Amino acid sequence: MLTAEQIVAAQKSNMETLFGLTQKAFEGVEKIVELNVQAGKTALTETASNSQALLSVKDAQELLALQASLMQPLAEKAVAYSRHLYDIASGTSAEFGKAAEAQATDAQKKFMAVVDNAAKNAPAGSETAVAMMKSSVAAANNAMESVQKAVKQATEMAEANFNTVSANAVSATKTTAKKR
Repeated sequence: MLTAEQIVAAQKSNMETLFGLTQKAFEGVEKIVELNVQAGKTALTETASNSQALLSVKDAQELLALQASLMQPLAEKAVAYSRHLYDIASGTSAEFGKAAEAQATDAQKKFMAVVDNAAKNAPAGSETAVAMMKSSVAAANNAMESVQKAVKQATEMAEANFNTVSANAVSATKTTAKKR
């Protein structure tokens, strides 16, 4: 049976976790805003520079050369921006995952303590029911661990795919620029 102190302690822990996650969410949003402001400043500066370069073009050949020279850096910057955005999102997501994992582990420990306490105070002859309950809890814990491992593997695979696509995009842009 839970005491008032245990309930208050659990509520306090939950509130601390909630405020911690809220802080992490705001930090993630703040990083995205900073990234977007920096990208906007850079784009504005480059647009002014590129406009000046376009105004100095004398013929179609020079225009094609200028266009080719602008495409590769643009693709690289788009990939870099996407990479930063992905890093911010995955970092924030990882913080949420860690918190959820910690909460689940804590809840499992507390639940097992309740089960053990109930087993100690169970009437004679209920050993089979207690064993079944413990077995069910162990199976649920194993299932949760399997899901956590699968999510981690999927995240690692997604990151590897993102890196491959990014590298291929930059490579394709370089190849296209060289052909012109």
